[in-house]
Amino acid sequence: MPSCLSIRTVPSASAIPRQAWEELCPAGHPFLNADFLTIIEQHGAAAREWGWAARHLVASDESGSILGLLPLYVKTHSHGDFIYDWSWAAAYRQLGRQYYPKLMSCLPHTPVAGPRFLVAAGPQAASVRQALLDAARELLVGAGLSSWHVALPSEEDARMLQNAGLLISHDVQFHWLNTGGGDFGGYLASFSAAKRRKVRAERRRVQESGLAIETRHGDQIDPAEWPLLRALYADTFEKFNNHAVFSAACFADLATALGRRMVAFIARDGGLPVAVAICFRSDEALYGRYWGCSGNYHSLHFELCFYQGIAYCLQHGLARFEPGAGGEHKLSRGFTPTVVHSAHWIANPEMRALLARHLALQGQALADYSEQAAAHLPFRRDLQSSSAA
Repeated sequence: MPSCLSIRTVPSASAIPRQAWEELCPAGHPFLNADFLTIIEQHGAAAREWGWAARHLVASDESGSILGLLPLYVKTHSHGDFIYDWSWAAAYRQLGRQYYPKLMSCLPHTPVAGPRFLVAAGPQAASVRQALLDAARELLVGAGLSSWHVALPSEEDARMLQNAGLLISHDVQFHWLNTGGGDFGGYLASFSAAKRRKVRAERRRVQESGLAIETRHGDQIDPAEWPLLRALYADTFEKFNNHAVFSAACFADLATALGRRMVAFIARDGGLPVAVAICFRSDEALYGRYWGCSGNYHSLHFELCFYQGIAYCLQHGLARFEPGAGGEHKLSRGFTPTVVHSAHWIANPEMRALLARHLALQGQALADYSEQAAAHLPFRRDLQSSSAA
């Protein structure tokens, strides 16, 4: 660590000055900012009572200016971090070892890749990043934690972490990429005839249902409506045995703080909301996050979670749409399989060697799966051939 650089740990995002977040985070990002992390911590979605204890690292120079941030949480479970390590915890138990608590660098409840080391550009950038990395490992050792995980880092961060000895895991997400179709009709023109008919039939079923579909940004949603919208999300989460960590007040505060960086697609029946897809956006991308529905409406999930988002991206010129983790059903709607990565520092040498062998096999298997899945995209063969050329 440079002699003029110091690292301290803070217990909340709100303890870091807003100016530092604004200077170090990507401009306009809906999740990497003081508002998102502060609000979800204050409302308990990423707080100690739900197994998240903030231990954010702050790097400052001798004058006190903040040069880098590394958001960190000590976690007592594997929900909401999207590294899918439940089997690792089971392996630890079988060997009589303790996996939890663990140390996480991630966006809580948000499977979106991006920078995790938030560092000011300049001649000290590499040194600041290294100092934050070293401090994270020291925190792990000092607290006696099993491991440190960096979920979905940027490619630059992933390379640095791999060079530092962290193991790399792989996953596949499905992303829609804007190739300039103009509008939704132009986009569908790139589909094969059979796939195009299927999408049109799904959208027609929703149109004929009598439901009214609307797009609202966060600053266009009445705070008094959030309890109804949140109830849709909570009921749907509970049906699938997931915990709905976001309260109505949390959503309302996020909507107020993020404004047009929150996007909600709402279906109404007689004026009352019956389904919602809550998304967020940057200047380049739309991110699908939370779906809720009070009934059984044919194709409404596809309409709100996929087609409305694609139409929104086309209208607003966004380059891609990331609708969330998992879901092979996204392939037939034109979402391309995309390999993403996470990084892992495993404290125990025996477990580190065991997981290294597992992840090497996993990486090849996921690369093969991604290639095979891409063969099932709905696009016309002549377009796929010309794109490949």
